[in-house]
Order: sequence, then structure tokens, then C-alpha cells
Amino acid sequence: MTFREARMQAQERLLAAKIPDAAVDARLLLEYVTGLSAAVCLAKDGEDLPPETQQAYTEAVDKRTQRIPLQHITGEQDFYGRTFRVSPAVLVPRQDTEVLVERALAFARDGMRILDLCTGSGCILISMLLERPGLAGVGTDISEDALAVAKENAARLGAEAELRQGDLFDALRAGEMFDIIVSNPPYISPAEIATLSPEVKDHDPRMALDGGEDGLDFYRRIAQEAGVYLAPGGRMFLEIGCDQWNDVKAILEDAGWKDVCLKKDLAGLDRVVEAGK
Repeated sequence: MTFREARMQAQERLLAAKIPDAAVDARLLLEYVTGLSAAVCLAKDGEDLPPETQQAYTEAVDKRTQRIPLQHITGEQDFYGRTFRVSPAVLVPRQDTEVLVERALAFARDGMRILDLCTGSGCILISMLLERPGLAGVGTDISEDALAVAKENAARLGAEAELRQGDLFDALRAGEMFDIIVSNPPYISPAEIATLSPEVKDHDPRMALDGGEDGLDFYRRIAQEAGVYLAPGGRMFLEIGCDQWNDVKAILEDAGWKDVCLKKDLAGLDRVVEAGK
């Protein structure tokens, strides 16, 4: 079987399993099992795929037909121009979250300290530290397994991130202050989680999705607790669901936050809320 024949057969299997972007996934899985770039795989279209590689490819495609996320099969996901390790212990980084990084970086200045709550894979904090080497930062997460992934990403990518286990602010020391607080907290209600794709509801960690009955529990906690850790003149940046702006704005303003504003993502959807004290 040639490279092309194997890829087309995989594509048909993925289509039959109703996998979105079946052609893209078939190509990416072939690149993953062969360790070859897209250009090299294409150049080898007419060549025979080695039998052992055929077997590995079949097994990878089998997993994808079971709606296991592509990123859990390959173990990686690109975010903000870098490749991050991922596992079932962390939320797979989404392109939407890059807007959060962009907004926080626009405010950042050398010497500032960042606090990244619910850091997960570490993609937000690590991206900011690598984009601005003059920054320093702490990432917290309640999950020890998630922190292991974040620490691996920091080491691989060369970011000096301090990563601590704890529920939101529990990992912080009394008197610690930060110029920037960022977070992509859990913000989906259980009822909405049930409607998501199998790749998300069955494979992303539930604790990274579930924001309580109305999806707003973490915003309430952050609004009440973050102020004592934000340095004078500092700013907070939170990712939100596309229908949560009015609710999150009210939560923040009721807790005394000022200059609350919204930034939309590239699709024009509400995505990042910014606020100061």
C-alpha cells in the first residue's frame, strides 16, 4: 500500500466515523506515525508505506474513529507559534485562547510578574514568558497531573515558570503580588457539557470544563479573591464563554473591579474580559 492509498483509506474510515476534518486528520496522523513533514509525505505519495508503519497508522486511525482527540493521540498541540505537550490531564489549548495571551502581552512591561490561574498545560504563562523574557510568572493548578504536563512544557521550551499545586490562590504565599493575573478557568455548565462533542465531553478533564451550575462559579471566586494579589496599577485578563460577558461584567463590578471591558476573538465572539482595581 502506498502513502497515498493508506491516507485515502484512513480518510474514508474517518469520514464513516463522522470525524470532522477527516482529510486533515488522516494527513496529520500519517505525518505523526512516519515522523515526516507534510511536504515529504506528499513527495512519497507513490511510494510503499513500510508494513510496520502501516500497522502503527491503522492503530492511530482506530483511536481517532473512537473520537479520541487527535491531540491525545499525537500528544501535542500548537499554540501561539509553539508546540506544547498535552495529555488527558489537561485541556487541549484552543486558538481562541491566543487572544487572552495577546491582550495580556499588550499590557505587559519588563519586570512585571504574572499569575496564571488554572494553568493546565501552561500554554498561557509559558507563551507570555517566552514572548517577553523580561517577565516572571507563577502558574497554579489543583491537578498534580496537569502540573506535570506544564512542567514538561516549561522545560522543553525553555521557560522559567514557577508552577505550584493548589486551588486557585491556595498555592500563593501571604503578601505575594502580581502585575498581571490571567486565567482560562472552567466556565461551562454541566448541562452544556452534555451537548459538546465526544472529543471534549468524554476526553477533556471534567475539572477543566465544569464551571458550576451556571458556569460562573470560578469568576465569582476570582472576583472576590484576586484583588489582594493584584499590584497597584495591575490588570486582570479572563477568558469567558461567548455568552457570558454581561454576567461576568456584573460579577466583577459588584466585587469592586474597575474599567471592566471586553475583547472579541477573531470570529467576532466575546472572549476576554479585562479589569483593574
